[in-house]
Amino acid sequence: MTFVPTCDLCDAHKGDTSGAFRVLPPVFKLYGGRAAFAGPVATVKCHEDNTSVKAAVESPGLGRVLVVDGGGSLRHALVGGNLAAAAARNGWAGLVVDGCVRDVAELAVADIGIRALALMPLPTERRHAGLVDVPVQVQGVTVRPGDWLVADADGMVVMASVPAA
Repeated sequence: MTFVPTCDLCDAHKGDTSGAFRVLPPVFKLYGGRAAFAGPVATVKCHEDNTSVKAAVESPGLGRVLVVDGGGSLRHALVGGNLAAAAARNGWAGLVVDGCVRDVAELAVADIGIRALALMPLPTERRHAGLVDVPVQVQGVTVRPGDWLVADADGMVVMASVPAA
């Protein structure tokens, strides 16, 4: 698949009122070694516990993007250097975290796209595994397993199918 920039996708879908094409708010910062990434979506919904995130990135990514609905919490990091390295090693294209990450120097050299709200050095406590492959809300935008996510320097978009080149 040829990478289609988010601006071109927005131009092509600007009249879409079906909800099949969605734009994530511009509140995410870039932390990974890849500025642009795209792929089918897998999801995790969790709150201040990255047990399910760890399990996901330790499994084959198959070029997917893991979207983590951390509820926007700024109290604990859901992804750090070890999980980013595991995700890159296992073939994930990107991680989008509606929450925090840590180990910024390690994230920057990981061969994976990583977007998150902020940095927080405090790790999670593993008490309650999250939900996997369920529809999630990321900053008010619904993201479903199997959607297609495209991220580049201009932003992130989610759509119900693979974008045409």
